[in-house]
Amino acid sequence: MGSSSSPSPDIFIPEQWSEAAESIAYSSTPPITLICGAKNCGKTTFSRYLLNTLLRTYNRVAYLDTDVGQPEFTPPAFLSLTILHEVTPDLTIPCLKTPERCLFFGDVSSKRDPSAYLNYVFAIYDYYRKEYCSSDNGENPPTIELPLIVNTPGWVKGVGYDVLVDMLKYICPTHVVKISISSENKNLPAGEFWLDGEHDGTVNLIEIKSARKDSLNRSVLVQKDARLLRDLRIMAYFRQCFPNDSNISTIKELAHSLASHCPYEVPIASIKIQHLHHEVPGSEIFYSLNASIVGLAVDSEGPENLPWCLGLGIVRGVDTVKVFVFVGETVFVHLVMFEPGEKGSPFRVAGGAEELPLDGAARTYLAYPRRKGLSMGWSGGGATVD
Repeated sequence: MGSSSSPSPDIFIPEQWSEAAESIAYSSTPPITLICGAKNCGKTTFSRYLLNTLLRTYNRVAYLDTDVGQPEFTPPAFLSLTILHEVTPDLTIPCLKTPERCLFFGDVSSKRDPSAYLNYVFAIYDYYRKEYCSSDNGENPPTIELPLIVNTPGWVKGVGYDVLVDMLKYICPTHVVKISISSENKNLPAGEFWLDGEHDGTVNLIEIKSARKDSLNRSVLVQKDARLLRDLRIMAYFRQCFPNDSNISTIKELAHSLASHCPYEVPIASIKIQHLHHEVPGSEIFYSLNASIVGLAVDSEGPENLPWCLGLGIVRGVDTVKVFVFVGETVFVHLVMFEPGEKGSPFRVAGGAEELPLDGAARTYLAYPRRKGLSMGWSGGGATVD
């Protein structure tokens, strides 16, 4: 299959890729497919191509995204499970979707806390197993009712390799697609590397090469600017605060629009504040929230009690005057929700390390000046919040 059969004119799908996707889609049972490989090898493109191929056979497909740096359907710093119903018409266009469940990791790499990262991955996969796999409570493995695609990050060396191995052992996919690039020293080991040399007949390993050249032997490798892509994702996410016909096309224009947009007032007494990956002194908590991205979540049931994230917000300011008169504090926040939380659910705000994609001048627009006593400055090292 050449580029002419690709859903996107600018994307070349090698025959090896199309054969791999077809073999997975027409398995005897709904597949659980994990896609792995080094950075910039084409994992995202293949996963979306596989998604479209599966949707020709199944009405719905689950997509578990574990790449917190460049997630496919959410802003950065998330791990998510999204249920897709429709074919993606153009593989070159990133698109935001409403996930069924997601967790805010608060960083664009699992390097900061690999253990917490794995707990997040396992929690979302457990949710998938609970909701979309049936079991007879016997010794037989659960029956898969909905195919699953697991997209993984490109950090596959050192601790990243150990994290990937733990993911593979926990998820036990029916298919593993391993994509290799021309630089051999950056590739994963050959064969079923996560099984410690033991062959497992229950897994189908598919090894394919990165799409480096098209049918005319032209290079199709595109070096991605990861930081720019993350900034554009965040901008697209908060752009949803405004009507589609609004004249907002740059980050600076978005900052101006947010500055004139009336924020919500949220009493501190009604939320829990949690900073991720680092500790913040109690006296600095409110300052660390000011002008930062926050994740908005509710407590979940389960052994880990991890908070399911409902969306992101930007804290415009904290009313510190009321702190001193003991009336209660207020946070002023712009928020975009994936979905509303249940009435009465405890609300949680927790801090990570994802920053607003704004320069110093643009950040000042997000300070909220209409209440006396607000912190007006931007704290460049301030916590972002989940």
